[in-house]
Amino acid sequence: MKNDRYIPALSYDWLTPFYDPVVRLTTRDGVFKKALVEQASIEVNHRVLDLACGTATLTLLLKQDQPLAEVVGIDGDGKILAIAKKKARSAGLEIQVDEGMSFDLPYQYESFDRVISSLFFHHLTRENKLKTMGEVARVLKPDGEFHVADWGLPANQLMKLSSRFIQLLDGFETTEDSFAGRLPVLLTEAGFVNVEETRSFNTLFGTIRLHRCGKTQ
Repeated sequence: MKNDRYIPALSYDWLTPFYDPVVRLTTRDGVFKKALVEQASIEVNHRVLDLACGTATLTLLLKQDQPLAEVVGIDGDGKILAIAKKKARSAGLEIQVDEGMSFDLPYQYESFDRVISSLFFHHLTRENKLKTMGEVARVLKPDGEFHVADWGLPANQLMKLSSRFIQLLDGFETTEDSFAGRLPVLLTEAGFVNVEETRSFNTLFGTIRLHRCGKTQ
């Protein structure tokens, strides 16, 4: 089905090699990803999943922040994972990188202390957003936390106007929930507790909002 087909990070395969510089220039990723890592508070011996890790920029930041944690990245795009593995080798960091879909995670029940996601949920249909959130809840430990950064409700009219580019690029159907500010509502519907927005960042293409939530006991 069209709604379940894999969509590359920049919507088109031929753009994948340009992913890192494009994201770096347009989303302030060095700033918001650092904030995401800090709020996740990774501890020694934590097992951490970077959901839809892409080229592993965030995955590597997580490992650098806490070298004694086990950090795993997963993505559905084999081409972008090849870039991720090359970056990990160049950085001299040991991470696990797996290929798989977010709504069918190949991990055991309650096997992660943290799940982190960056600029991913706006790629998913409403159905697959909820399926993915259900899978995140399944693999999180009872005291685990889910930390999400994604496009959110535009902070002002300028951000609303600039966000139209992302909607045109990634599709109005999948991005509608994000730009309408519905992500916290969906997280609550999926069974997460203590859902809160922690920070927001205005960028060239809209407002990125960070959220934190816990798993029901």
